[in-house]
Amino acid sequence: MKKVVLAFSGGLDTSYCAIYLAQELGLEVYSAIVDTGGFSDEELQEIERRAYAMGVKQHTHLNETEHFYNSCIRFLVFGNILKNNTYPLSVSAERVTQAIAIAQHAKSIGADYVAHGSTGAGNDQVRFDMVFQALIPEVEIITPIRDKRLSREQEITYLQEHGVEMDFQKAQYSINKGIWGTSVGGKETLTSHLPLPEEAYPTQLSKTEPERVTLYFEKGELKGINDQSFEHPVKAIQHLQELAAPFAIGRDIHVGDTIIGIKGRVGFEAAAPMVIIKAHHLLEKHVLTKWQLYWKDQLSAWYGNWLHEGQLLDPTMRDIEAFLESTQQNVTGKVFVQLAPYHFQVQGIESAHDLMSDKFGSYGEMNRAWTSDDVKGFAKIFGNQTKMYHTVNNTAEWAD
Repeated sequence: MKKVVLAFSGGLDTSYCAIYLAQELGLEVYSAIVDTGGFSDEELQEIERRAYAMGVKQHTHLNETEHFYNSCIRFLVFGNILKNNTYPLSVSAERVTQAIAIAQHAKSIGADYVAHGSTGAGNDQVRFDMVFQALIPEVEIITPIRDKRLSREQEITYLQEHGVEMDFQKAQYSINKGIWGTSVGGKETLTSHLPLPEEAYPTQLSKTEPERVTLYFEKGELKGINDQSFEHPVKAIQHLQELAAPFAIGRDIHVGDTIIGIKGRVGFEAAAPMVIIKAHHLLEKHVLTKWQLYWKDQLSAWYGNWLHEGQLLDPTMRDIEAFLESTQQNVTGKVFVQLAPYHFQVQGIESAHDLMSDKFGSYGEMNRAWTSDDVKGFAKIFGNQTKMYHTVNNTAEWAD
């Protein structure tokens, strides 16, 4: 019997796929859930129970959280990446990691096919297909929901006919949780003007007394919070999430362009990612030079867009990652952050690499590195070509 690896979440679409692949196509189904930091032990146990209830041959839990950080999240931090200056790529980044893990699992068990439950209307179908085509080109991709153009009602009817008992009522809001943020979709995000209501967000406000936290970065990576150090940044992110999420911070609605060419709108909450990115960026502004910051902005924006579109395997991404990592050599120090209900403030930094040093003077107050004659000469040379242009073209009246 031929084998198929099914990317399995336990929801309606992948439950349909599990039964369809086994009973309609006669395949031996190996389901796999890829954990990128978004599941509790109880949730993973329930997903495994449901997989076997659907008749899969074997179910596997692939824990990719640390790999997700090492191969992706740390570069999102190094680049201070927020798509459209808003979204920390919470879901789009993890999808590529999940697809890679499924491809590797399919290869390890010698699967003939690989399957996922994507419809034909979103980004994930492209992300999964591209990774599978690159890493396991010899393995055929099966996508029953997309290929059969099934409605939700058709899937429910099929599962009921096969004796499946589960809660078929569609949740009012779709929630996708991961270590780098939680996406929230609902009827409001299908409009251009409605905000998500308070109750739509999974984490409700439960802290009202402001707290000041100290984040310690070492070569761009979060390694400590207050007086506690962590052996891996994943643990630091999780701890910061516990501290910051109860303040209901890191909420927003992202509007952007999908891979398939339409506009999309999604809500999210990402307390730890937003605090980390903003704190890291402030530290960089103190310790990096003007042109390091400039080129980081250009390359980071491109990197974030290409990652969002599922192109993590493009070798250009390795080139940009090498540049980003090189810029982090002096990004070490403390950042002080004030957490409060619905907002946070990055207040300042301490670093041995701080270029804002009073050894060279204080901006707008006093300098110790040059004389007034030095400045007069510099200004004359620095503005010389602009002066020549206006003189030759007789454009002095432009300023009138």
